[in-house]
Amino acid sequence: MPTLVNYSGKDELRSESAFCANSMANVDVFGSACKRARISAPFVLWGQETEQAKRLSISVLPDECLFEIFRRMAGKERSNSACVSKHWLNLLSRIRRAEMCNNDTTMVSEDKEVDGCLTRSVEGKKATDIRLAAIAVGTAARGGLGKLSIRGSNSTHGVTNVGLSAIARGCPSLKSLSLWNVSSIGDAGLSEIAKECHMLEKLDLSQCPSITNKGLIAIAENCPNLTTLSIESCPRIGNDSMQAIAQGCPKLDLISIKDCPLVGDQGLASLFSSNSSIVTKVKLQNLNISDFSLVVIGHYGKSITSLTLSNLKNVTEKGFSVMGNAQGLKALVSLSISSCLGVTDFSIEAIGKGCSALKQIYLRNGCFMSDNGLLAFSKSAEALESMHLEDCNRITLPGLIATLSNCSFKLRSLSLVKCMGIKDVSFQGSLLLYPCISLRCLSIRNCPAFGSAGLSILGKMCPSLRQVDLSGLYGMSDEGIISLLESSVAGLAKLNLSGCINLSDESVLAVARLHGETIKELNLDGCRKITDMSLVVISGSCPLLNDLDVSNSAVTDSGIAALSCSEQLNLQILSISGCSRISNKSLPYLIQLGKSLVGLNLQHCNSLSSSSVDMLMGNLWKCDILC
Repeated sequence: MPTLVNYSGKDELRSESAFCANSMANVDVFGSACKRARISAPFVLWGQETEQAKRLSISVLPDECLFEIFRRMAGKERSNSACVSKHWLNLLSRIRRAEMCNNDTTMVSEDKEVDGCLTRSVEGKKATDIRLAAIAVGTAARGGLGKLSIRGSNSTHGVTNVGLSAIARGCPSLKSLSLWNVSSIGDAGLSEIAKECHMLEKLDLSQCPSITNKGLIAIAENCPNLTTLSIESCPRIGNDSMQAIAQGCPKLDLISIKDCPLVGDQGLASLFSSNSSIVTKVKLQNLNISDFSLVVIGHYGKSITSLTLSNLKNVTEKGFSVMGNAQGLKALVSLSISSCLGVTDFSIEAIGKGCSALKQIYLRNGCFMSDNGLLAFSKSAEALESMHLEDCNRITLPGLIATLSNCSFKLRSLSLVKCMGIKDVSFQGSLLLYPCISLRCLSIRNCPAFGSAGLSILGKMCPSLRQVDLSGLYGMSDEGIISLLESSVAGLAKLNLSGCINLSDESVLAVARLHGETIKELNLDGCRKITDMSLVVISGSCPLLNDLDVSNSAVTDSGIAALSCSEQLNLQILSISGCSRISNKSLPYLIQLGKSLVGLNLQHCNSLSSSSVDMLMGNLWKCDILC
C-alpha cells in the first residue's frame, strides 16, 4: 500500500504561524506535501487570550496599514468590512473614491431611479454620522450615490461635518444634496462636498444656521454644473455668496431664496445682471430687497419663464411698474405675486403690457388692486390663459364679468378663492354680449357672498365649461346650479359641489339629465340633503363616472344597493365617509362594487361594525380602503 501512494514512511513537517484575522489562540499548522494537514492548538479557557494571539490579531495594525488594506479591497468586500466595527467603518469612510485601487462598480442596485441615480434619504433619529458613513461605503459598490436628502437630525448623535465629509469622499458622483433643519452641519462639511463632488447639480439648504457665505462660495468655485439652488431660512448666507454663484455657476437654471435676511439688492443684482445668465425660474420670498432688485429683473431677466415674488414688504408700486415697463421679461410665462403691497392698478397694467408672453398669473392678497386694474391687465396681457385670484377683496362681480368679456377668446382657466367682493349685485346686462367661449375651467371657492344670481350670470358668460369647482359656497341653491348646468353646452367632466349645504337631489338630477354622458368626477361632500334618489339616478345615467364622493350626506344602504346593481357604472373611487345611515346591510353591495374600485373611504361610518370592515378588507384586497 505505501508503494501505491509513493509514501516513504516518514513525515516531512512544515510549521506556519497563524494568519487568521480573528485568531483566538496560538495555532500551529503542520502539513505534509502529500498528507492532510494536522492542526494542534493549546486549550484556552473562554475569555482568555495569550499574548501571542493578541500580538497576531489584525486589530493591532496601525490605521495606516488598515487603510492600505481596505483601499485595495473590491467593493463588496469593503462593504462587508464596514460591518465589523465602527472603527473600521470610520476608516473606510475616509477613503476617497480616487484612492481605491479596485473600483468595483459592476453591482447593480435595485433602488436606482429612472434616471440612474441611486438615492438615499435619512430623517430624524436615523440621521447620524454613522448612518452617513455607512451610506458612503455601501453605495460605493453600487456605482456611487447620486441623490442624498437629510431632514432633521438625531438629538444626541446628529449629523455633523464628519458625516457629510464621509459622503463627499465616498460619493464623488453626487448630483443632488438636500439639507433640511441640520444645525450642526457648517461650512467645513459643505466645503468638503464642493472639493470632492464636482458633478453636483442641485443644492437645497433649509434651516441651516451654521452654513455661511464661506461654504456656498466653495460650492460656487468647485461645482460649475450647478443648475438648481434653493436657500431657505439660512440667516448667515448673504450677498457675497450670491456674487460667487453668479460668477462660478454659468449653468444655473433655478434660484429660490426665502427668509434669508442678509440677501439684498446687491446679491440679486449680481445674479441677474450677467449677460451669460440663463436662469429661467426665480422664487424670491420674504427678503429685504427694494425696488432696485425688481428693476434689475425687469431689465436683465430675458431668460426668465417663471417668476414668484412673495412678501416683499419694501418693494413699492414703482418697482413693479418699472419691472413691467422695462420690456425685459419677454419670455415670462408664469407669474405669481403674493402679499406685495406694490401691486396696484397701475403696476399690474404695466406688467400686462411688458410681459407679452405671460400665460398664467397668480395674485394673492392684492389689497390695492381693484376692478380697474384687473380690467386693464386683461386687455394688455394678450397671451393670458389662466388667472388665479385669492384674497383680492376689491374685485367685484361686475369687474369679473368685464374681464371675462375682454378675454373671450383666450382665457381657459379662472379661479377665485376667498374674494369677499364677489357677491350678487345688479348691473347692466350689456356686458353679456361678449361671452368667454374659451373658458374651460371655473373655480369659485369659499366666497360666502356669491350666490345663485351671480352663478347664473357666469354660466351664460362661460358656455364651454368642462370643469367647475364651487366648493364652500354654502349660500348656493339648486336654482343657481341648474342654471349653470343648462348654460354649459360642452358637457361637464368634473363638478365639485362640496360644502354646498343647501343643495338637494334636484341638482344631481339636473347633472344626470344634462351631463350624465360626460361627467367623470362628482363631489357632493357635505351636501346634507342628498339622498338615495341621487344615487339611483347616477347609477342609471352616468356611465363614465369613476369618482364619486357622497360623504356626510343622507344616503343609506338602499343607495349603495342601487349603485351595485348598475350594469353600466364603473366606479373606481367611492367615498361615503361620515354617512351614519350606511350599516352592515351594505356589506354585500360594497363587495360587489369593489370589483372595479381602487379606492374606498369608510371613515366615520359609525353604523359599520369592525367585523364588516375586516371582511371588506379581506375581499377587496386590490382596493385601498380608508377606515
